[in-house]
Amino acid sequence: MHASGNRRGDDATLGAGVSRRLVVLLSVACGTAVANLYYAQPLLQTLGRAFGVSDGTAGLLVTVGQVGYVLGLSLLVPLGDLRERRGLICALLSLTAAALVLAAAAPSFAVLAVAIGLVGVTAVAAQIIVPMASSLATDEDRGRVVGTVMSGLLIGILLARTVSGLVAAAFGWRFVFGLAAMVMIVLVVTLRRLLPRVPTTSELGYGRLLRSILSLVAAEPVLRQRMLLGALGFGCFSILWTSLAFLLSGAPYHYGNAVIGLFGLAGVAGAAAATFAGRLADRGHNAQVTTGAVLVMLGCWGILAAGRTSVIALIVGIAVLDLGVQGLHISNQSAIYALSGAARSRLTTAYMVAYFLGGAVFSAITSSLYASGGWTGVCVLGAATGLAALLAWVWTESVARARERRRRTRPVPGRATL
Repeated sequence: MHASGNRRGDDATLGAGVSRRLVVLLSVACGTAVANLYYAQPLLQTLGRAFGVSDGTAGLLVTVGQVGYVLGLSLLVPLGDLRERRGLICALLSLTAAALVLAAAAPSFAVLAVAIGLVGVTAVAAQIIVPMASSLATDEDRGRVVGTVMSGLLIGILLARTVSGLVAAAFGWRFVFGLAAMVMIVLVVTLRRLLPRVPTTSELGYGRLLRSILSLVAAEPVLRQRMLLGALGFGCFSILWTSLAFLLSGAPYHYGNAVIGLFGLAGVAGAAAATFAGRLADRGHNAQVTTGAVLVMLGCWGILAAGRTSVIALIVGIAVLDLGVQGLHISNQSAIYALSGAARSRLTTAYMVAYFLGGAVFSAITSSLYASGGWTGVCVLGAATGLAALLAWVWTESVARARERRRRTRPVPGRATL
């Protein structure tokens, strides 16, 4: 059964199913919205030269965008349970377009940093789209639908770097942000016309809604587990992509913006795996997906270390890392969305705040570490982060199993025991 329709004015029925066309639209919207956070990454050295700042300072643009994203996740994404989502998504993306115009016209590095921070705050529309897709899907198809939408999100992240590098090489870095603003305006018009209205799922006031997120974190051990894994997973992702432009622009590669941007294509294999991971989760294999993803995320750093002098090893390592990070992310979302149908935006907020805090912390560490430890130091940090994710998964699963055994063996009140 599919959602009632996609024309303006239609009301969607939660859990009734979602058409393939709407899933594709949500996937494209998610990818183009979140892509705005990543246009600066392959341009870091170019931006540093343009404004006369060091590589380490230029690298902080990544951290600023991610901190902005965390603020948006904390304060705006919970509104997805409280407000009609089509209007909320379109309003946020309109503000994203305005912030991108400011970035394109930035007269100084400080103004550019503020603009990218504002882009981060408003680009969280992508994280309202994901739980929206989950709420529309049937229970049987939820993992597949979320996996497809998340494929669009990761493809947007990866292609953002490629598009940014190519456009900057041809027209300059300012045109990158101006073009992105135009794309957002077209997207807003399209979504306003084609998205159905999605009913709210909470009657709490805004203050109580935010406090309820903390209650969910306190009450749900699975949510806490997945928040930790998500933070470490996106930490690995940020370690690679914060440092990659510095490696590729220096010896022995000396690549320009266009070539550096093309390395984003190496991670598309990870995006293609998202739907497959979602289907495995639908079939009850979430734990196996998580275990495999964490092991892949740990093992890839040996390949990436060889990428210091081998471009083939670097490309393979990027593809393998993105495969592991995306598989872990999908398994995490599948696990938390099963906890409560009425609180999916708030569950998303809790999980994604932890996710992007991990990214912000590790990107800041990486920006300073590259200057002293180089690519080898970056790979050691990445491997240590992957190992921490593996240990966290094993430990939290053993605690969960022990808790379940105690629950099953606890005497039922009022029943005699021998």
